[in-house]
Amino acid sequence: MKRTILILGILGALAVILGAFGAHALVPKLPADSLASYKTGVLYHFIHTLAALAACILYLLTEQKLFRTSAYIFIVGILFFSGSIYLLATRAITHLEISWLGPVTPVGGVLFIIGWLCLAIAGSRMEFKSPSNL
Repeated sequence: MKRTILILGILGALAVILGAFGAHALVPKLPADSLASYKTGVLYHFIHTLAALAACILYLLTEQKLFRTSAYIFIVGILFFSGSIYLLATRAITHLEISWLGPVTPVGGVLFIIGWLCLAIAGSRMEFKSPSNL
């Protein structure tokens, strides 16, 4: 789990770097629709890095494996969803022929959905203490 949290720290830092890069370096170089897609990639990158971190913390507190699974699914979803968007949105300046990457984005979206469902199921299995038992 230490390595997973380290990876999430790196993914969080990368989200900040890529967000700043998009806001400052890409604005004058990309068409508006590509920039909007890039920003969507950054937003989902951030959200799911934090969701994976929360899942890791919940796993450490409860040892429910489904929380850990959720974190791993979020990480792969970030790579597929945001990673493919970053590459597709910057084609105008990279000139990469990666149109085959288009179908990868929805796979990442499906992974996000599965990750959230795993998180929900694991959460529904948690036993909460009432305030009087604390």
